[in-house]
Amino acid sequence: MAENKPDWPTIIAHADMDAFYAAIEQLDDPSLRGKPVLVGSPSKRGVVLTASYEARPYKVGSAMPMSEARRLCPHAAVVPPRFDRYQEVSRLIMGVFAEFSPSVEAISLDEAFLDLSGSEALLGLPHVIGKKLKERVRDVTGGLAVSVGISATKYVAKVASAHQKPNGLTIVQPENAQAWLAPLPVSRLWGVGAKTEKRLHALQLNTIGDVASAEPNWLVEELGQAGRKFYALAHATDPRPVQGQRSSKSIGCERTLREDVSDKNEIKKHLRLSAEELGRRLKQKRRVAFGVRVKLKTSRFQVLTRQLRRQHPTDVVDQIFGEACNILEAFDHPGPFRLVGLAVFDFAPTDQKAQLDLFADGGRSRRLDVAVDDLRQRFGPSVLQRANNLGQLSKTVGSSFGHDTDDTEET
Repeated sequence: MAENKPDWPTIIAHADMDAFYAAIEQLDDPSLRGKPVLVGSPSKRGVVLTASYEARPYKVGSAMPMSEARRLCPHAAVVPPRFDRYQEVSRLIMGVFAEFSPSVEAISLDEAFLDLSGSEALLGLPHVIGKKLKERVRDVTGGLAVSVGISATKYVAKVASAHQKPNGLTIVQPENAQAWLAPLPVSRLWGVGAKTEKRLHALQLNTIGDVASAEPNWLVEELGQAGRKFYALAHATDPRPVQGQRSSKSIGCERTLREDVSDKNEIKKHLRLSAEELGRRLKQKRRVAFGVRVKLKTSRFQVLTRQLRRQHPTDVVDQIFGEACNILEAFDHPGPFRLVGLAVFDFAPTDQKAQLDLFADGGRSRRLDVAVDDLRQRFGPSVLQRANNLGQLSKTVGSSFGHDTDDTEET
């Protein structure tokens, strides 16, 4: 479609790598190219982290039990994840994004918003910028594809980036945004999950256009404040700016277990390992956290979470672990559990005041953490382990580390 610059009050792009983990595995191993690939633990208790596009016609997707995925696509190659490699490529990608805009909001390892407003004089009109961005990512990564959506708001840009995946480029002009959204299913509204989608269908709201045409007060009566948000999105209204210095909402570590556990002492051993990893990562990022959250997934895949907020922030392993144990006591489900997760959230920088609080409350433990982290950095992660941790890693199918995002769908 033709582009008319005066109609663009802002230019916002959403860039999303295609099947990121699987694409990297295919890039590094040419024998996997053109074949269905599942990234995750090969164990029957493993979970698919990413499925290549060659696997998706078999109805395989992320978060699916590996056993089910292998049944649906038995000829797929199963590749264990290499998070260090994915983070390495992510740094390259984010570096490319920074070349195009000083305002980049990373929302996961493989996707980000870019505020391109004012860049057209240097880079060209939106469709030209999008092509240049895709070419630059491909060149820097050695061949990886990124799908890009560009519009005047974050919401429309994100919907647009998924519109022609993989390797897509979709430009939605501001004056056409509402009409462009109208025929799309309500599942494309930001914040609509499976339960909300069923609720909207029960209200005879099947498309985004249906929501846009509804009476806003009625939507609020039926859906609460979410109804007001959906109405605004359906009209392509989204005032949120790109937050160039956005930090992760939380940092988490989840462990899928080889055998289900019910005993809380066994769960605590896995929480200890996660607390050590989170403490190390907080110190690397020079952050302290007020919040601690525990996540348990039952053998029937029911997800349970509990959290608390500390009076003072921390990056001390013993303190994170102690809070996790306190939270664990609040769970009344008997189990058994197949996954144990721990996350920290609500961050503050490790400034002088926070540092004083840490040394007044847990200073010796923090100094021990730093010494242990230094030894593991120099000689490897297994050089020093707590006696209670011995053998725990062998009880896990796999671990995943990451940060929470607004939308965790793997594309």
